[in-house]
This record gives sequence, structure tokens and C-alpha cells, in this order.
Amino acid sequence: MELDTRDKLLLELLQKNSRESLTNLAKKINLSIDSTHKRLKKLKQKGIINRFGIYIDPKALGYDLVANIQIKLKNISEEELNSFISFLTAHKNVIELLTTLGEYDLTCVIISKNTGELEQISRHIRQKFKELIADWKSGINLKVHKFEIYSF
Repeated sequence: MELDTRDKLLLELLQKNSRESLTNLAKKINLSIDSTHKRLKKLKQKGIINRFGIYIDPKALGYDLVANIQIKLKNISEEELNSFISFLTAHKNVIELLTTLGEYDLTCVIISKNTGELEQISRHIRQKFKELIADWKSGINLKVHKFEIYSF
């Protein structure tokens, strides 16, 4: 779908504040409320907007550690992969899970209250799926500078 200037501006405004009122959005993109609403519906139907949300800072909730884990898998079946992904997506401390292309197969972001909890979570996952995991590389995220912001 080709985006015009107003579509791009609408997306930029929603990235800054997804709770912005339809009235304010319409004023800022210089269209009627009805036309703005139609554009929003079209952007949703085309899959450009697939959800509205918020960004929660884990540290503000007491999760002082945000770990970025890269996981390399052994040559596993589709069923084993789906089981592993289901486990991770259901885990309360896993806040992001991405399939990647390159040296590692998955990137997993885990939040924890301290190093002891992170060690326990990591050990539990690695032990439970030791037959599937070939390599595990972790790092600690110190600060978020940009999160899901697209410039047009």
C-alpha cells in the first residue's frame, strides 16, 4: 500500500501517543473526523496497524535486569520448535521473542528482578530444553533509546 503524506503523519502521531483522540488526530492532519477514521480503518485492514499499545518500562515495575538472549538451536523438528516457542511465549518473564536469520535462530528478551532470578530463569529454560539448544549467548540491556518508532 502506498502511503500519502497524511497517512504517514497519522502513523507518526499514533506512535507518539496511540491514545490520541480522533478529533485531535483529524485537526493535526487537517482532515475531517470521518475521513481520519476511514484512514485509520484502512491502515488496520491493510495490516499496517495491527494493534494499539503502550510501552511499559520493566525497571519501573522492579525488573532491574533486561537480558537479551540469543539462542542457537540444534537440527530440531517443527514440533520441537513449536513446543519451545510455546513455552517461551507463555513464560511471564519473556517479554519479546523473535525468530532471526543468521548465526542464532531466536532472540529472547527476559526481565528479572535481580541476577539471581535471571540465573534461575536461564538455568530452568536451558535444562528443560537442553536437547534443543546448541548455544546460548546473553547480554544485559542497559537503556532503551528507541522502541518501535518508524520515520517516514
